[in-house]
Amino acid sequence: MGSRRRARELAIKVLFHLEFTPGDPEDVFQLICENFGSSKSIKSFSKELVLGVCAKRKKLDQLISGASEHWRLERMSRVDRTILRLGAFEILVMKDIPPKVSIDEAVELGKMFGTEDSGSFINGVLDNIYNNLKQEDALEKNDLKGNET
Repeated sequence: MGSRRRARELAIKVLFHLEFTPGDPEDVFQLICENFGSSKSIKSFSKELVLGVCAKRKKLDQLISGASEHWRLERMSRVDRTILRLGAFEILVMKDIPPKVSIDEAVELGKMFGTEDSGSFINGVLDNIYNNLKQEDALEKNDLKGNET
């Protein structure tokens, strides 16, 4: 298993903990690392994910709500919601990671930590987010082209 996968797993543990016990993400990150014996090689990327998801949580929740048909955020399981936030953050912010990789990784995390339906649910929501963002980007580029004179 790759170091980025392990870093994502650590990030999910931290973010999931924060779902139940809100607090300072850096303190919680340190606590989880101490209790789960995380290797140094994954901490940097994992911490970047945790802090990024926490900083952009409101925007991520809006994206997830808009992309999940017939599912309010509050009705989603905490595990699925946590994985969706992580995947949406990667798609939105982590430009060095292809969106399809972020979606695949989130699906695998859903299979690992969620229910038997989590993988397909996560795939559908993140796919919608990705397609919506692509559409918005294309419209924005067309608007810029149309304004050239």
